[in-house]
Amino acid sequence: MTPDAEGQVTAAWRSVDAAATLPASTEERILVAAEQCVTRLGIRRTSMTDVATQAGVSRGAVYFHFADKASLVDAVLARIAGQFVASSEEAVRARACLADQVAEAAVFIRLSAGDGIPIRQLPADDERLLATLMTASSQHLTDEWVDFWLPYLEDAEGRGEIRPGLDHREAGEWIVRLLMSFAVMPAVTFDADDPQSVRNFVRTYAVAGFAP
Repeated sequence: MTPDAEGQVTAAWRSVDAAATLPASTEERILVAAEQCVTRLGIRRTSMTDVATQAGVSRGAVYFHFADKASLVDAVLARIAGQFVASSEEAVRARACLADQVAEAAVFIRLSAGDGIPIRQLPADDERLLATLMTASSQHLTDEWVDFWLPYLEDAEGRGEIRPGLDHREAGEWIVRLLMSFAVMPAVTFDADDPQSVRNFVRTYAVAGFAP
């Protein structure tokens, strides 16, 4: 994987982090603090007291917005899933056709899952962030990313790249399932650590079934 590709992924996450540094409400402050605690301590060791201290609010304020730790962690994972999906948007939007857009998303998720990419890591006793999203919060990640692809599929239909009447939500789910596989499955016929090889593979096969 190239330094440029690694830099694009890291920069995307930094831009999302920058937007999260100015929480607009007490609830948002709590969510930001909870994410910081989970990143530093891990999900299991993070307590409501830790989050309250990090946010600079009382434990009562945390419980006012979140009934228990489970609901807080669920909200944090949903928030991170949204950030993860949003951080891929710039690279995807820069491509002109659906096949290239899906290819770019595959490169993004592959780099995010790869060893040595200094995105965000949970402590040693927890999974990497992406693995956590794909297990503890897989529904959040799936929902966010299916919704993400709907306007791209609509535009692709308008350009004649996919057949009229294709169920965009089903197609979006197919794209998301494909993309998730790049994080967990080893490659056999292409180099998964080479962005161009990933792009070529995805362009050839990913959306061929959508064609008119």
